[in-house]
Amino acid sequence: MSMIHCRIVTPHGVYKELDTSILNIETQDGQRGILPEHMPIVTMLRIGKMTTVESGKRMEYAVTGGLFYFRDNSAEIMVDAIENKDEIDVERAIAAKIRAEQRLQSNDKNVDQVRAEIALKKALNRLNVKG
Repeated sequence: MSMIHCRIVTPHGVYKELDTSILNIETQDGQRGILPEHMPIVTMLRIGKMTTVESGKRMEYAVTGGLFYFRDNSAEIMVDAIENKDEIDVERAIAAKIRAEQRLQSNDKNVDQVRAEIALKKALNRLNVKG
């Protein structure tokens, strides 16, 4: 069976390299399932969930958006941040969600609304992936 070799890179370096039989990602155009021998593709990722099958086990990751490149059964994923479902700290995610909601509800003109909305999306995504 053909596999996809996947390399995940953050600003801190290589997060993980893995082989998977399927890669499910959330792009700006919607969800995509990438199988071996998929046509070459370059697309932007949105804040969302990424799933793989590693050694027969389904793995879930919270992704903060980024760039996805696929060619010749090799995927390069460049993201600001990524967390495996088991790495997500629920208390920290809930605290981030509450902070973002408070900023969005405040009438403070110094609050960057776009930044607060992104922070809320990231926190909700982490909580969604964790379950």
